[in-house]
Amino acid sequence: MKQIQMNKSKNLSVEDAYDLFIRKCRVKNLSQASIVSYENKIHPFVDYCEGGLISAVTIDTVDGFTNHLKTEHNVNDVSVVSYLRSVRAFLYYCMECNYMTTFKIHLPKAQKDIKETYSNEQLEKLLAKPDLNSCSFTEFKTWVFENYMLATGNRLSTALNVHIKDIDFDNGMIMLRKTKNRRQQLIPLSASLSEILREYLDIRGGNPDDFLFCNNYGEQASNRTWQTLVYRYNIKHGVNVTSIHSFRHTFAKNWILSGGDIVRLKTIMGHSNIAVTNEYLAMFGQDLQMDFEKFNPLDNLKNRNREQIRM
Repeated sequence: MKQIQMNKSKNLSVEDAYDLFIRKCRVKNLSQASIVSYENKIHPFVDYCEGGLISAVTIDTVDGFTNHLKTEHNVNDVSVVSYLRSVRAFLYYCMECNYMTTFKIHLPKAQKDIKETYSNEQLEKLLAKPDLNSCSFTEFKTWVFENYMLATGNRLSTALNVHIKDIDFDNGMIMLRKTKNRRQQLIPLSASLSEILREYLDIRGGNPDDFLFCNNYGEQASNRTWQTLVYRYNIKHGVNVTSIHSFRHTFAKNWILSGGDIVRLKTIMGHSNIAVTNEYLAMFGQDLQMDFEKFNPLDNLKNRNREQIRM
């Protein structure tokens, strides 16, 4: 049977196999964001194959594409891995369908850059509450939004899909209806954020079904709208870091430095694999040296012994 399937697919082009792969992704109900990501990263591989047959693709083809990305398009190592991860998913699908010979695709190692975070000094500038008697509502709602992002570690798309009714003040929880892994989840609502959101909603008003962070017309706001608002707000307050995603990195970093456990961090941040969460431990390793002696058990024991001797 396998041989028959191989014979039937021997004239299948790489482009046709790609179309079947994307169709399968839609059948599996993958998110539109995932499908777009696949399209952006697999299309260059399809173009590289120049109309060739999927059955002719080998590990040499993959290696040639890797070199093509680096030399012809000057793609950095981290991005190369991202491209190859998508290409690997496509080719493994083709192998499972017996469109091509099976072989292993190993991703090259890449040194990841330290994720950009907000410093304590920058956060003090950004989170200083504006004067409600003189500031615009836009400035106030941007301040609320930045508090929310720092307190939850949400992705932007997740935050913009939160409705007013999803904020459970009584039980101190937030319902996240749209996450990257497409699973709804509950995360804690901190006391500080609860107070800020109560005041925000008192001023803003709105119905339970309304989006918490809407546009000026009460509709769901776009990513670009909030990226622009945050950029303008941060620059105005003398902070040159303007990335919304950096609030997510800052949340993770401060969680780790405050002694928070990695398992709960994985849940709150919605990571599907704890290996992703562990990357933060590696990236912020130098920061973990801060006050190390203060928390190290050996140093604590020695310090206690010294104090007892003095007494």
